[in-house]
Amino acid sequence: MLKQKGELEVKILKGWVLPIAIGLLVGLLIKTFVFTVVRVDGISMFPNLQDKELVMEIHHAKIKRDSVIVFDAYGVDKRPDVAKNARYVKRVIALPGDKVEYKNNGTLYVNGKKESQSYISKKQQKQGTLNIQEAAVEEQGVALGTGKIITVPKNSYFVLGDNRAVSNDSRYYGFVPKDKVNGVAKVPFWNDKKDLINSYDKND
Repeated sequence: MLKQKGELEVKILKGWVLPIAIGLLVGLLIKTFVFTVVRVDGISMFPNLQDKELVMEIHHAKIKRDSVIVFDAYGVDKRPDVAKNARYVKRVIALPGDKVEYKNNGTLYVNGKKESQSYISKKQQKQGTLNIQEAAVEEQGVALGTGKIITVPKNSYFVLGDNRAVSNDSRYYGFVPKDKVNGVAKVPFWNDKKDLINSYDKND
């Protein structure tokens, strides 16, 4: 009787407990080293990403200009209402060492080259730019306007939201440190905006 009970326990262990434990371990490893699914909060990346849309945060992916990234906002955005677990999704405009000029008509230059910003409309490019020169109300903000060129520090990124009219980004809280970045955002292949999110990163 005891032998049968022991065999039953072994079968349960092999059939249920062990696979569940392995599954949990694999899931943890994937979340830690491969990707995490995160939810977009807000409309700062509209129209390319919607509020509440799910994206994959790919860890250890190479970050390029125009890559869309996910980063820990707490400590970067120093407003008192930013939660400790807040994550922002923004587009990388400039890499460490890049020189950025953002004029009041929405024209954006990186290292002296005009950026097409074709992932958003001409109207969107101009929205929100009238307030840029007033953006440096805190020492963390980056003032950009006609004739003003800034250099991105080492191990930092300059980011903007695609929805320039409402996005809270590097114009207001400054550069995003590399160690705050969780990964590069990707959307499923069936998403009609995939080319503007997944494949738009360029310029090694």
